[in-house]
Amino acid sequence: MTGHPTTDHTVLIAEVTTAPLDVAAHEAAVADRRAGAVVTFQGVVRDHDHGRSVHTLEYEGHPSAAEVLRTVAAEVAADPDVYALAVSHRIGPLEIGDAALVAVVSTAHRAAAFAACARLVDEVKARLPIWKRQVFADGTEEWVNCP
Repeated sequence: MTGHPTTDHTVLIAEVTTAPLDVAAHEAAVADRRAGAVVTFQGVVRDHDHGRSVHTLEYEGHPSAAEVLRTVAAEVAADPDVYALAVSHRIGPLEIGDAALVAVVSTAHRAAAFAACARLVDEVKARLPIWKRQVFADGTEEWVNCP
């Protein structure tokens, strides 16, 4: 993942991966001399959900997940205020504290960067066919966002 100044609205990273997510690489990828704002979001695995202790967590993705992510990224990148964006979602087993989702957007001004990053995260969460299995400290489990 390498960043470079862009002259167009560009999706520089849009991937579903089993590898740990590198936030700094995502930020470097959207570097642009025109950008006065770079907003980064990390969705991090927490140790609880709705008052219950989470022991382990695993994300499972549909085979179309990568294509859906690229489509969502391209739609958000089409915003004329967006210079560049990078977004990745991790699948497989994750540990507490691991980043499950990283989204980074560069624009000229902060309001546009916050709005575009929020839209990107919201659309990914709404449309990406990735499901989460949580195993709780008491041994019970739950699937989240399953159709």
